[in-house]
Amino acid sequence: MGNTFGQLFRLTTFGESHGGGVGCVIDGCPPLLEVSEADIQADLDRRRPGQNRLMSARQEADRVEILSGVFEGKTLGSPIALLVRNEDARPQDYDPIRDVYRPSHGDFTQEAKYGVRNWRGGGRVSARETVGRVAGGAVARKLLEKECGVDIVGCVERIHTIQATLDPEVLARSEIDASLVRCPDPVASTAMIAAIDAVRADGDSLGGVILCIARGVPAGWGSPVFDKLEADLGRGMLSIPAAKGFDIGSGFPGTMLKGSEHNDAFRMREGRVRTETNRSGGVQAGISNGETIVFRVAFKPTATIRKPQRTVTREGKETTIEVRGRHDPCVLPRAVPIVEAMAALTLADHFLRHRGQTGRAGSAL
Repeated sequence: MGNTFGQLFRLTTFGESHGGGVGCVIDGCPPLLEVSEADIQADLDRRRPGQNRLMSARQEADRVEILSGVFEGKTLGSPIALLVRNEDARPQDYDPIRDVYRPSHGDFTQEAKYGVRNWRGGGRVSARETVGRVAGGAVARKLLEKECGVDIVGCVERIHTIQATLDPEVLARSEIDASLVRCPDPVASTAMIAAIDAVRADGDSLGGVILCIARGVPAGWGSPVFDKLEADLGRGMLSIPAAKGFDIGSGFPGTMLKGSEHNDAFRMREGRVRTETNRSGGVQAGISNGETIVFRVAFKPTATIRKPQRTVTREGKETTIEVRGRHDPCVLPRAVPIVEAMAALTLADHFLRHRGQTGRAGSAL
């Protein structure tokens, strides 16, 4: 239970951090969509460890294999199985802590629920699981681009107290990926890199905020009440390891405005209904309004740090722990493609749901 996301475009991920491999099965992808391993690999390369000194030193090529559902470069309409084999697993690194609960990890809660856990790197709750999300998200992205022209772009907006100055409407992936921390503000990027270097040397970690946008989403996706578009986006984002908060549009800062300051006035522009501002973040009453979807995801500092910490053993004995291994001092740069993937999966699902209900890809207006 809990391993599948979506209603019509359904993603099920599988695998564990130090097992044989990780991956996903996609069910519900329409036939005749052109998809190749190279398409998927491009997104996996942005997520993989070992890209630079700011990331985990684990060396995984994350080479994807398409096992089923694609023939002669096109989807068949049948389940698509994608596999990435683990090549640099080191389960022995975790022997010293097999009977100790790591602070702010899933060790204690997994054992409390199931009575058993895979102690090798977190097992199923490790961020290694997100390989399957990114692989599936790459297919969802292809579907959205082909059918609707939707473009999804994410970047790091803040690390610790260092805030970037960004315009969501002009974000470009080329500029984002040119930064080691995936922040297109050069001044903030330089300061973020220095901050991560400092905590890495000190055995500590940092958190922050990722900004993500989706351009080209037509009006009409989503439904009132329980299937609101922003609710499903929030569910997807908060399922990502280390994610601790989600807001859309004006978010929490919007609570400090008056209604007269916050409301998005309607205007006719380019022959259709548009909003003068976008404090709604592209979604109103749970339904997309045709404006750019803008949301943010907050990530906590990486739980694995090298500093001594207080904890208890499985037998209930109080002790201290010093964790060694290969971990990101800040998860945000590698989390950007994961956020984009979950956005693509959510929007692809809502696109198919809208088309199934109305027979159209977008607005009737």
